[in-house]
Amino acid sequence: MRASRSPDAAARPSLPPSPPPSDVSAGVGLAGLAGLFGWIAFCRAFPAISQALGLSGVLAADRGVLSGPYAALAAMLFTALPMTLWSVLVDKVHRRPSTGLDWSLRRPLAQSLPFTVVKLSGLWATWAILAAFYGLARWYWSGSYLFAMEVLTAAAIPLVALSIPYVIWLDRHMEEPRDGAWHFGAFVLGLGVIGREGWEAGQIARHWRAWAIKGFFGAFMISILPPGFAQVVEADPARLIGDPVGFITTLVTLLFVIDVQIGTVGYLLTLRPLDSHIRSGNPLLAGWLAALLCYPPFVWGLIGPDNQVLSYEVGTAGWAHWFAGHPALLWAWGGVLVMLTGIYAWATVAFGIRFSNLTYRGVLTHGPYRFTRHPAYLSKNLFWWASVLPFLVVSGSLADAVRNSVFLLAVNAIYYWRARTEEAHLLAEDSKYREYHAWMERHGLITAPLARLKRLVAGAPRAADPAGEAFPAE
Repeated sequence: MRASRSPDAAARPSLPPSPPPSDVSAGVGLAGLAGLFGWIAFCRAFPAISQALGLSGVLAADRGVLSGPYAALAAMLFTALPMTLWSVLVDKVHRRPSTGLDWSLRRPLAQSLPFTVVKLSGLWATWAILAAFYGLARWYWSGSYLFAMEVLTAAAIPLVALSIPYVIWLDRHMEEPRDGAWHFGAFVLGLGVIGREGWEAGQIARHWRAWAIKGFFGAFMISILPPGFAQVVEADPARLIGDPVGFITTLVTLLFVIDVQIGTVGYLLTLRPLDSHIRSGNPLLAGWLAALLCYPPFVWGLIGPDNQVLSYEVGTAGWAHWFAGHPALLWAWGGVLVMLTGIYAWATVAFGIRFSNLTYRGVLTHGPYRFTRHPAYLSKNLFWWASVLPFLVVSGSLADAVRNSVFLLAVNAIYYWRARTEEAHLLAEDSKYREYHAWMERHGLITAPLARLKRLVAGAPRAADPAGEAFPAE
């Protein structure tokens, strides 16, 4: 039943029939997807292409398809370039006020250079501290992280060199050149502690939250690029078409490759001219704890198939085992897994060049975010239930089945916690997100029924939105 409204409230408009416009257009992610598919097709066809061009001896085409780690790394370029071009040429994001840039403002070099020197000092000091962290943290020097360290080491000198003209260019057009890097640079250089020229602790904290996110998650994303990419490029469709498990597994891997490639680009392209800069990192300790629990090295001791605290795969054999010998069921259940992974990948593609954890980089309201505020978390957690089937164990042990189910519910709870902390961060940052949050509570295909159920169970009242309508209270 709708909450009663006063006469003057009734005269005010209700929530609009559509959510507020998204800060990212759908075309950005689709452009990146096209570029990624083009590069995968090239890598798969490389032997035939090199033979047709007579380049076999030069490019060592006898090695076969291009499925190595550097081909996976190059895929980021073919993903990032179309998204960047779309953002600038079609969406014209560089003209948005949210960039903090005024292209009509052209400070003389003599005026902007003092800002640039301080800012570069802060930026380089930040990178040096992150490099020291990488050197001290043992997990970065084994397994798949070795590739990430190799890439970042090779990129260090070019990044330092390119940062000079980039920062000089930006400082001539920034409305307020004293950003977080400037404040940290002022701290490092000791340029005063009070007054207009002094650094501010709050600005330094914001600066470091952003760079801690980039440093931690960027290395992780680079480290997981090669394996899935190689599997997709080397896949043999003719062999897989008669193998439902192999075919479904390869499709799921492809969708995860899409997620990882576009997600990694998002972590790296935090550039103000693209309006994709990190406007704030999550300031809530609970948000950091909930997120870090889901990633190595922290996840290694908590969630996993063996002896981790929340292991939910003990004695399980997975969907392929339980449906073996029933091709129709294998294809049908596999289709569900592909659908769930597709939603997960779609959620990342919708971000375009703005994907990253724990950050506010604008508000996303299109694609799967029109149905639920957390499509990636929802689909990922449902995928685990559908693929692992933790309540079915080959040992026949009821205790293992119960433990597995309880522990997977605990993992689900961690993701729910993550979602809540992310919402708290965004609700505090942007009125557009508050409008989107309220709209989803009323109209979201998945969110609205869940909100009504929650309100029914908890007996929570309906709170009035700014337009006078009622919407479910949190």
